[in-house]
Amino acid sequence: MATLVPPLRPDDLLLKVTPPRVPPHLVTRERLLSSDVKLRSHPFLLVQAPAGFGKTSLLAQWRREHLGRGAVVAWLSAQAHDDPLRLVQALVLAVRVGAGRPAFGSALLDGPVDSALEGTTTWLAELAQLAFETVLIVDEAERLPGESVEVLAYLMRNAPPNLRVVVAARAALELGVDDLMDYGQCLVIGASTLRFELNETLALVSGRFGSRVDQDVAARMHELVEGWPLGLQLALAVISSGNDPRTALAALAAGGGALREQLVGLLLANLNPADVNFLAKIAIADHLQPELCRAISESDDAAERLARLSRDTPLLARHEHGHWSHMHSLAREALRQRVALLPGEQQAGLHARAAAWLADHGFLEEAARHALSSGQKEMAYALAERGLYEAVMARGRYGAVFDWLGMLPDEELDRRPRLLLATAWSLAPSDRREQAGRLVARILARPDVSDALRCECGIILSGVAVFTDDPDRLAALHAPWSEGAPLRDQTLQQMHVNRSTLLALQQGKPALARLRQQQGPLSDSGLPYDYHRSWRELLVGLSYLWEGQVLLAEAQLRPALTGAEADLGRRAPMTCMVASLLATALLERDNATEAAALLANRLDVLEHSGMPEALLLGYRTMARIALASGAEHRSLELLGALHAVGVSRSLPRLCIASLAEQVRIHARRYRAETCRDLVNRIDELTADPTRMQAMWRRSVELLSGPAHVYEAIAAQDWRRALDLLEPADALAQQMEQHHSHIELLGLRALALDRCGERSQSLLREAADLAQTYGLLRVFRDVHPALEDLVLQLAPDGPDASSARAAPMRASAQRPNPVRTTPSMALTPKEREVLALLARALTNKEMALAMQVSEEAIKWHMKNLFAKLDAGTRKQVVQRARILGLLEGTD
Repeated sequence: MATLVPPLRPDDLLLKVTPPRVPPHLVTRERLLSSDVKLRSHPFLLVQAPAGFGKTSLLAQWRREHLGRGAVVAWLSAQAHDDPLRLVQALVLAVRVGAGRPAFGSALLDGPVDSALEGTTTWLAELAQLAFETVLIVDEAERLPGESVEVLAYLMRNAPPNLRVVVAARAALELGVDDLMDYGQCLVIGASTLRFELNETLALVSGRFGSRVDQDVAARMHELVEGWPLGLQLALAVISSGNDPRTALAALAAGGGALREQLVGLLLANLNPADVNFLAKIAIADHLQPELCRAISESDDAAERLARLSRDTPLLARHEHGHWSHMHSLAREALRQRVALLPGEQQAGLHARAAAWLADHGFLEEAARHALSSGQKEMAYALAERGLYEAVMARGRYGAVFDWLGMLPDEELDRRPRLLLATAWSLAPSDRREQAGRLVARILARPDVSDALRCECGIILSGVAVFTDDPDRLAALHAPWSEGAPLRDQTLQQMHVNRSTLLALQQGKPALARLRQQQGPLSDSGLPYDYHRSWRELLVGLSYLWEGQVLLAEAQLRPALTGAEADLGRRAPMTCMVASLLATALLERDNATEAAALLANRLDVLEHSGMPEALLLGYRTMARIALASGAEHRSLELLGALHAVGVSRSLPRLCIASLAEQVRIHARRYRAETCRDLVNRIDELTADPTRMQAMWRRSVELLSGPAHVYEAIAAQDWRRALDLLEPADALAQQMEQHHSHIELLGLRALALDRCGERSQSLLREAADLAQTYGLLRVFRDVHPALEDLVLQLAPDGPDASSARAAPMRASAQRPNPVRTTPSMALTPKEREVLALLARALTNKEMALAMQVSEEAIKWHMKNLFAKLDAGTRKQVVQRARILGLLEGTD
C-alpha cells in the first residue's frame, strides 16, 4: 500500500486550531453548562442548529469551563478542503496547542502515513497514553467532506475513556452514530434547546444595560424574536444605539425599520425560490402540520420540505407535542404580505384548501376563518357557530371571539344561539362586561329557554361579578343553583364548581374551597391541555396563597403555568393570572429574580383581562420587588398605576389596596403626615354608600385595618397601634389569612417592645409560624425595625450575620487577581510562574516569591516558551490568555 506523506507544515494549520475569542457579553446559561448532569453524562455531544443560534459561542463557553476544571481542550474549526489526512494533521496540532506538548504526534506530522484511519488510530493511542482528561471540540463540521466525516465517526466510536468529543454543525450531520445515541452515549442538542428562554434574555439585557432597560421591554423583545440568539443580538444593538429603548422596540414591533428588514432577511437568507414559494403558501396558517401544508401547497414533498426547512433554517419552531410547528412571526408576516399580492382567486384557493383540511380534522374555528377569507360566508358562519363555542369552552380562547365580533352581522348572532353564548362568555371577563349582560338578556328573552340554559347564563353573569369584584352579586347569582345545577356538560359543571370555590374563598374558607374542587367532575376532554384544569389549579393555588401556604401554592402553580404557556401562550389572560399568583409565592420564598421574570410584560394583560385578585397580587409583588431593590420611587409608581387601574375599571378595592401598600412603605420611614393623608383617602373609599354589601366590606377591611395600624406606627403612637392591631388580627384569623396574622403578630411584638413590655415569646411564635409556612421575607417586608427585632432572636446574636457578611463584602471589593486555570497543559509550578510573569515580575523576584532558585525559574520559563510556542516573555502571557490558561487582570 502506498504511503501518504503530509504535504503541509503545522504552521499552515495554526488558525484552524486557535480557539475563538469569548464574546464579552456572553451569558452563562445554567441549563447549558457543560457541568449540567444532562450534558455531563454523555461523552459525545452533537450540536446541530441553523446559523445564528450561537453554536460557536456555546462551544467557547464550554471550552472555558473545561479549562477551569483542569481538562486539556483541543479546538478544531473545520473547512471544506479538510481531507482525511489534513484532518488528522489538524487533530495532532490541536492537541499540541491545547496540551502544551510540542512533541505530540510527531510521526503523524513529519513522517509518512499509510492511511487516514491508521493515522487516527495512532492519534487515539497516543492520546490515551497521555492520560489527560481531554476534550476535542470540532466546530462547523458540516464543511467536512464525506470521507473526513467518516474519520470523525471512527474517532468517536474508538475514543479512549479520557476523551470527550463535541461536534457542532449547521445542517444535519450524518455521522452514523445512531447506536451511540440509542445507548445514551451521544446527545443531540438542537435549535429548540439553543433558543434563549425568557429568564436568560432578561439576564442578558440586565447585564448589558442594567436599569436602563426594564424587564417589560426585555420580555417584549424576547417574544418578538422568539428567543432566536442572533435576533436578540441585533435587537440589543438597536436598543443600545438609541436613547429610548421602548420607542426603538415599538418601531420594530410595528412592522417597519431597517432592523426588521434585516431580521426578515436573515430568516429568509439562502432560500431558493421554490422554498420561498412553499413558505409563502403555508404562511396563511398559524400552526403547521405536514399534511396541512401538503393540502395548502398541493406539494407531494411538503413533509420532507417542512422537515428540511425546520432543520436547516431558524424559520420554524417545533411544538413540544406531536408533529405541529409554527413559523417565526416576523417571517410569517413578511410572507403573508407576498400572498396578499397574489391574484384574488389564488388567495381564495389557498384559504379554501386550508379550511377544508382543518374542518375535516376538527379545527373548526380556524377552518371558519379560512372559509371566510375564501369567500364562503355561509360555511364560515356555520363553522364559527360550532367552533367558537368549543374554542371558548374547551380551550378558553376568548380572543378568537373578539376577532369575529366585527365580522358577524347582528342577524347572524340572533340566528345562531351558540354564537350568542360564545360571545357572552368571551365578553364576561373583558372590559366589555356590560355588553355581555345585554347578550345574556337577549338569550333569556327567547321563548325556548331551558333551566340548563338559565343556569349557564347565571354562570356567565357570575363571571361578570367575579371580574367586577362584586362577591355579593356572585353569591346572589349562585344561590338558586347552590344545591344542584341542571347541567349535563362537564365543562359547565366545572365552571359551576369554580364559582362555588370563589364564593368559599370570599367567605374565608380556603379548605372548603379546595374540597369543592376535589368533589368536582373529572375532566376527560382528551386534549393534551385542559383549560378548565388550569382554572382548577389556579383556584387551588389561590386558596393556598389565601392561607399563606406559599410552599403548597408554588407546587400547585408551577405545572399549571407550564401547561398554560405551552398551549395558550405567554400573554394569554389565564397564563398571566397563574404567573401572577406564582410570582407572589416565589417572592415570599425570597426568589425576587424569578418572580420579576414571571411578571415581565404581563401586567398590561392583567389590567384588561385579569381577575381582580391576580391583578392586585401582580402589582403588589412588583412594587415589593422594586422596594427591596432600593427603587422606592419605582415601587410608588407601580402602586400609582394600580390605583389608576382601579379607577378605570371601577374596582375601588384595588384603589384601597394601592393606598394601603403605600401606607406600609411610608411607615417604614415614619412619614406620619403622608400616612395620615393616605389613610383618610382609604376611609373615604370604604365609606362609599354604593358599596355597603357585607362581603365586599369585609374584603376591604382586611386591607384598611392593617393600614390604620401602619399609620399609628408611622406616628410612633405605639399604644394606639396595639389597640388597632387587635380587631385587625381577629378579622385575619376569622378569614384564615395566616400571612396577615403572622405579619400582625410581628407588629404587635414590635409595638410591645417599643412600649417597654415583654415581646419575645410573641415574636418567637410569629417567627416559628413564618418558618412553618415558608415565608422567608415576611418580616423584612413589614418593617425594618421588626426585622432587626427578629434577628436578635437568632442563637448567634444580632451581630453574627453581619460578621459573617463582612468578609464577603471585603472579598467582593478586592480587584480580580491574575490567576491560572488548572489545566493539565501546565504543571502546578509552571502555572505559578505564569501567574507571576503576568504581573511583570523578574526572574529574581519570582524566585524570591516562590522560595526557589533562579535556575529553577529559568527551567520553568524554558518549558513555558516551548509549550506556548512563544519567543518573548510578553508573548508567553498573550498566548496563555488566548488559550484560556490565564484569567483576570491586575
